[in-house]
Amino acid sequence: MRRVAVYCGSAMGVEPAFADMARALADEMVRRRIGLVYGGGRLGLMGVVADAVLAGGGEVHGVIPQALVDKEVAHTGCTSLYTVAGMHERKAKMTELCDGFVALPGGIGTLDELFEAWTWNALGYHAKPFCLLDVNGFWSGLSGFMDHVSASGFLSADRRAQLLEATDPAGALDRLDAAARTATQGMVW
Repeated sequence: MRRVAVYCGSAMGVEPAFADMARALADEMVRRRIGLVYGGGRLGLMGVVADAVLAGGGEVHGVIPQALVDKEVAHTGCTSLYTVAGMHERKAKMTELCDGFVALPGGIGTLDELFEAWTWNALGYHAKPFCLLDVNGFWSGLSGFMDHVSASGFLSADRRAQLLEATDPAGALDRLDAAARTATQGMVW
């Protein structure tokens, strides 16, 4: 089964549209038979997307540090739940398990995951695509900042173009698919 890692908040955020988009993404993933790889938590948008994939009959693969298991925030209904020592291992395992990445709204953890995946791609550790799933302009500030970084000479135009963007789940998954096919010359998921 094809899998997408979804980075998102362990909080719900202030706009109901954030959770609505998480459910819509889950529904589209289930429709396309794409499994979920995520941070393994039951709280916030992470719990929303996992619950929605499970409710639709899809596969959910969680990866969670032991410290969060100890705090009892692990989602116990996952198809598989990997417990790892820390955040570095979490990100490495999620990258290993997935074919691409989608970022829903989230905080510093979501940003850390996104930027590490992008950095690993730049260093040649993987060729997996990633996409911001924008909800009500949530990612517009980051997108503008990355344009500024590129214009300032710290990010090539080609590298900047790797940060895909979409405003709906179908568009995000379509963009990942097209980028994956380009990167692997024929891989279709």
